[in-house]
Amino acid sequence: MGGKVWQDCGVARLGYTSCYQERRDKETRPRDATKRRHKRRHKARGENVLQTIREDIQSVLDRDPAAASKLAVLLYPGLHAVWIHHLNHWLWRRGLRLLARYLSQVARFWTGIEIHPGATIGRRLFIDHGMGVVIGETAIVGDDVTLYHGVTLGGTSLQKKKRHPTIGNGVVIGNTSSVLGDIVVGDNSRVGAGSVVLRDVPSNSTVVGVPAHIVYRDGKRVLITDPHEIKDPLSDALIALARDVTELRGRLDRLSHLEIAAELADIAMCGLENEDKERSDYRSEFDKSGFADYGAGI
Repeated sequence: MGGKVWQDCGVARLGYTSCYQERRDKETRPRDATKRRHKRRHKARGENVLQTIREDIQSVLDRDPAAASKLAVLLYPGLHAVWIHHLNHWLWRRGLRLLARYLSQVARFWTGIEIHPGATIGRRLFIDHGMGVVIGETAIVGDDVTLYHGVTLGGTSLQKKKRHPTIGNGVVIGNTSSVLGDIVVGDNSRVGAGSVVLRDVPSNSTVVGVPAHIVYRDGKRVLITDPHEIKDPLSDALIALARDVTELRGRLDRLSHLEIAAELADIAMCGLENEDKERSDYRSEFDKSGFADYGAGI
């Protein structure tokens, strides 16, 4: 049996120690390689985390004139919310959803910003002031996006599907604006303060209003010649009112023409009546004068 063990080990009469050492080397070699891979992976993750933190701080310094120093930037609640969301999203993807939801509520309590752990957030997201910002579960936010306070990236559907907006790279969304539904806001677009976006926004565009409509595209002013392009219920009511006013004016004009004709007719009739009266008066005076009897016996 001992000879069989030696043959299995590929060793011929070299002793038990050599066989055991070779077996131990074969077993420890894969484990050492796995440890080295894990170390490299953890080191890369640590470097990525530090790189993300540096990028976020620099993005705030670049986009906020009020940022005096890196130390002051560390006090920004928008940064805290984004950093905590990275952890929550990591937990959410690994099935620890209750813990992720709990931590997101803790972050909401401390920062006033609610980001669902399921939301996908790009790099260098800057949330200025941040109070009242809400980002839904299926929302996707690109890189270099700026959100001001009161922004809502919400859904309009109760079904468990993609129901929140997709925000492209370099987008700026003004305060108290709402972007609702499974729509896309193109890269480098701007949403004016207080707007409600319900339709897709092309890239390099500026939208304002309730509901939002395009006023600039590719740096050029967009003029709306047809009010129906706004698709606003209030504008529809105003269009109907304007149509009624135009119709009433037409009727008034027609009535005015008829009244003028009636007045002219009245004037003409009065003229004829006056003429008949004058004739009657003349005949009466003529009859009284007796000139009518001259020549009666001829």
